[in-house]
Parts: sequence; structure tokens; C-alpha cells
Amino acid sequence: MKRYTITAALPYTNGPVHIGHMAGVYVPADIFARYLRCKGEDVIFICGSDEHGVPITLRARKEGITPQQLVDKYHTIIKNSFAEFGISFDIYHRTSDPVHHQTASDFFKTLYDKNIFTEEESEQYFDEEAQLFLADRYITGTCPNCGNDNAYGDQCEKCGKSLSPKELINPHSQLSGKAPVLKKTKHWYLPLDKMQKDWLEAWIKSHDGDWKNNVSGQCKSWLDQGLQPRAVTRDLDWGVPVPLSGAKGKVLYVWFDAPIGYISATKALFESQESGARNQDKTTLKSGNWELYWKDKDTKLIHFIGKDNIVFHCIIFPAMLKAHGDFILPENIPANEFLNLEGEKISTSRNWAVWLNEYLEDFPGKQDVLRYVLCATAPETKDNDFTWKDFQARNNSELVAILGNFVNRTLVLTKKYFDGKVPQYADLTDDDKACIKAMKETPALISNSLEKYRFREALSELMNLARLGNKYLADNEPWKKFESDPKRTGTILYISLEITAYLAVLMEPFLPHTSEKLMNMLLIEKKKWDEVLGKQVLSVGHQLGEASLLFEKIEDDAIEKQVEKLRKTKESAVQSAITNPPSAIAFKSPTTFDDFNKMDIRIGTILTAERVPKTEKLLKLTIDTGIDQRTVVSGIAQYYDPEKIIGQQVSILVNLEPRKIKGIESMGMILMAENSNGELSFVAPVKNTDNGSAVK
Repeated sequence: MKRYTITAALPYTNGPVHIGHMAGVYVPADIFARYLRCKGEDVIFICGSDEHGVPITLRARKEGITPQQLVDKYHTIIKNSFAEFGISFDIYHRTSDPVHHQTASDFFKTLYDKNIFTEEESEQYFDEEAQLFLADRYITGTCPNCGNDNAYGDQCEKCGKSLSPKELINPHSQLSGKAPVLKKTKHWYLPLDKMQKDWLEAWIKSHDGDWKNNVSGQCKSWLDQGLQPRAVTRDLDWGVPVPLSGAKGKVLYVWFDAPIGYISATKALFESQESGARNQDKTTLKSGNWELYWKDKDTKLIHFIGKDNIVFHCIIFPAMLKAHGDFILPENIPANEFLNLEGEKISTSRNWAVWLNEYLEDFPGKQDVLRYVLCATAPETKDNDFTWKDFQARNNSELVAILGNFVNRTLVLTKKYFDGKVPQYADLTDDDKACIKAMKETPALISNSLEKYRFREALSELMNLARLGNKYLADNEPWKKFESDPKRTGTILYISLEITAYLAVLMEPFLPHTSEKLMNMLLIEKKKWDEVLGKQVLSVGHQLGEASLLFEKIEDDAIEKQVEKLRKTKESAVQSAITNPPSAIAFKSPTTFDDFNKMDIRIGTILTAERVPKTEKLLKLTIDTGIDQRTVVSGIAQYYDPEKIIGQQVSILVNLEPRKIKGIESMGMILMAENSNGELSFVAPVKNTDNGSAVK
């Protein structure tokens, strides 16, 4: 027996979870944890709410409540949604819990006492009106990489570039809207640059071939750029206080504190077990010491995350664990890509999402339908798309017409011809033997796919077994044979019932509610996989229960209601953009005409354009300004092909201070217009104008 610690990324409690979160992290993590339990492995499945950080304070300020009130609200919504949906966490904890605060403080203190951190005094932005140092997310400005006016101080969410607040052009505070000033402050840093050279890079490379390509590729990108020391503290009043004298007003940086939440949740789990509590799967744990799941070399630690969390779980958290010295490092970090909705990126700010709590209200009893669709369309290797029409089609054409139909016909026919008892079988044909052989091979096929984190492939193998049963029934037509050959009918239904029993057992990781329902129909208890594989599941003469439909058709009106809800959401966003255009809410402080006059904007023509190597979004442009020809690096590659924009006239800010981007000196910035969907287009004259013409 192996021991596993499975973690799912802590959801951020500034709102409910949506189907993108479920497809990317929680459904695959739950499938894998349930699969391990089905094999009889010793596994704990850990998660909890991530309740610290700047977005929490910003959302609380917006709603006019305290941060604690905000996280209490969304922690309850998220926890209840997970439980109703059937995510089988052994514990769903939270980082505002005293157990977590103590665990995170002790972790920091251990690294501090070992002289792991470097201590640096630096100038950071300070809001003089709010009298607060500004964390990165409190600062917005123009991205130097792509020109996005609403980039954060730690990252531009448009082009994905990691930033520091000092890189932003025209930074301003989200608290007051004023331009911040630089003021000295002291913080502690994790020396990732030293760790990269000492061991981290070699450790990551040792997992080549084991980790998914998207995970290894993103890690390589970070390593190629060279890791830099990363602050582990922040000047805030919401979070885990830094456990040092003289650190008043400082808390642990949320991405230092949050992954420690996996450890604190495990400690809380075992504390609750000691008091007689049981986990959500209604089983007691095999080991009574939480440290075995985090410190014993025979334990496999696996993190399920989305691609936006790769750097933290593959680089930063392992660096923390290694520096501490007592903990094991993760064996695998299967990260998924993003799930889009109806062809557009899911956006919480625009309410363009299917929220889990709302789905559970709109589709009661259909948890497994969403589990099935999200697994079948999981963004395992690339971004994928969820549509309501596909949701309906997969339910009606696959779950109802294939899986549900086969099970229902098998049980109904058995009831009709054999009083609901498993019939005797005899004289197996070659077709019977081939069907039984394929049935017995299915568990190994599913297991092989799951061990490689190929959940879509594993689900497909499960459905192939249902298709096998459907075809076997259709080809052998037992309803036509009973009167002339009841023994043959009994054999056909016996094999069909065995396939049904296999399905009931094998579907548990994927469709747990349906698995339980089918086992109740078969009147069998929940079984471990090794109790089934290669064995006879149903004995001859076993009495079956009453048959009922596993799935029901989803009608057009239910889908149209959801599509209409999204349509209204889009209309509302468009109307909001009209009445409050993005440029009007950019939190820029007032300026003067004299300041505006300092900008020298000219008309220029693009002479050459080429992609910047090893980037997805940057183009290197040569622009004729009418005065000179200069190089400009612009983040527009996702909107324009380089060969198609040669000869295009643009507006260019020619007196912007030169800046090196990917080693190329960029001598200006072209002006772009951004629509409500974040798409960029050139700001250009209606008709050709002389290069060098001034824009006023």
C-alpha cells in the first residue's frame, strides 16, 4: 500500500467558484483521489479557502464590510458547493483559522532562524492620502510590455508578463486614485536565485518526461529568465502577522502563506480525527500522525492546480519546503490549461461564468452530468470551451442514450424474464468470450490513463465499456430469444449484468452519485477495485433491486434559460462599457494641459515587423516617424500578423524614455484602442497622412 497526499489549489475567497475552477482543478483532483481510494491506497485529499491578500481587502472595501466578513461569506458558499457537488475532500480548511496562522508563523520562523532569508530595505510605493504602503495589487498603471492601461503591480493580466510596481508607466493607487510616492521599508526575501543554482533547476529538470509538457515548459521559461529573490512579507494589516519584533504592520506575503495552508489543513484534519471526527468520505484514516503525510519519504505529494499557479507550486513552494528541511517535495504537479465559456474567456469581473452554486440550484440532482462534461472537455493540454449546447448533447446523446439506456434495458429485461434475479449462464459463444475479455481489460485501461493524469482518456474508456454493453445487447437481441431459447437469454443478460456491475464500480471516481445509485439498484455494497477485477461480481440467483433511470434528458428550454442568462450578462457588460468606458475608470489622477503637451505623439508608418523570439505576444517593429526610423517593441502579436501590418500608419509616442524589452531597445510606444473584450486595434488616421504629423 502506498501513501498519498493530494492537494487541490486553495480557491480564493473573494467570490464563488465557477466551472473553470472545477474543470481545471477540482474535478480531476477528486477523480484521482477517489481512484486511489478505490484501489485501497492510503490517501488524504486536502483543500481549503485562501483568505488573505490584497484582492480580499479590495473586495471587502467595495462591499463595505470587513475582510473577515467577506471571507466568512464566500468560504461558506464555496465549502457548501463543493460538498453538494461531491468533491470528497478529507478536510476543507481555511487560512484565517488559528491553526493555520500558527503553522505559517512557525514555518517562517524556522526559515528565519536558519538564516534562509535575505533582509532588504527598499523604496516601495506609499499612498500619502491613505497613509499605507501599497502592495503590488493596490497599484495599477500602464504595462511597459503591451500598453495595457490596467496592469497590476505584480502582473499584466492581458499579456501575462510578471511585473514590479516600478516598471509600470503612470502608476496610481487603487485606494485613492493618486500617484503614489516612493518610501523606504524593510522586507524579507526568499533567495530563489541562489536556490536555482544550488539545486532547484536540477530538481525540476529531473522531472522532465514525468511532468506534463505545459508544466515543464513554463518552469523552463522562468528558469531561463533567471529567478530573482522574492519577498515573503508585505506591508498590510490583513494576513498572518510576521512573527518578529519590529515587524508591526507587516504580514506574510499571501503566496508564502497560502501553500502552507495544505500543511495546516492536514494538521487540523488529524486534530479533528483525534476528537472523533471523520472525513467526508465517511472513512477513518489509516495513520494517526499528520507528519507521515508531509515528511515521510514513502509518501507521494501531488498538487492539482491551474496553469496560473505553476510557478508557485513548481518553484516557490518546493523552495520553501526544501529550505525548511523537514518536508518532502512534490512528485507531480498536473496543471490544466483554462476553460473558456461559449467561446470567450471566463471573467469574474464581467460575471461571464457559470457559478457552481448557481448550477446546483438550476440543475438539482445533476452533479454527475456536470462532472462528466467537465471531464470529457477538460483543458488538459490546451484551453478548451464549454458551451451549453454541448452540455445538453453530451447528457442526452451519451449519458442518457448510451450509459443510461444500456443499464435500464439490462435491468428491465432481467426483471421481465427472470424476476429480477441474476440468471444462470451457459455455453459461451466466441462473441460472449470476447465481450467478457474486453470488460475485464477495461479497469487496467482506465487505471493506466489515470496514473498518467489523462482523465479525458480514462473517462472515454469507461464509456467504451457502456458502448460495448449497448452493442452486445443490440447484436444479441435477448428479447427475441426468450421464448425459443431461455438459456441463451439468461447468458446474454448475465453478461450484460456483469458489465453493469463493472460500470457501477469503475464509474465511482468519475460519477460518484450515479455509481451509488446503480449499486443500490444492483443491491451490492461499494467495492474496492481489487474485489472486482477478473472476478465474478454478481452471483447467480442474486436478487436485484428496482430499476430507475440513471439520467434524464435535458430539454431545450432549460438550456435556452442558461444561454439567455449569459446573453443578458453580455448586454449588461456592453451597456456598462458604454456608460462607463474602460478608459473612464482607469483610476488615473487628473492631469494638466501642460502635462499633456509634454507628450510628443506623431504619425508613423510600419516599415518592418517580425515576431520577437521566444515570446507569444511581442512584435519588433521598425517605424518611419518622418524624422527617423526607430525600433519599437509592441505586445500586439495576438491581434496582428507581422506580414499584414507593413505599411500600416500608426500613432506613436516618440518622446517616451527608451526601454529594453527582451534585450531590444524600444524607442517609443504605439497607441492602441482597447474594446470591452480586451481586443486591441490601431489608433490611426482615417486617410494617409505625412509621417511626422503631430497628434494634438
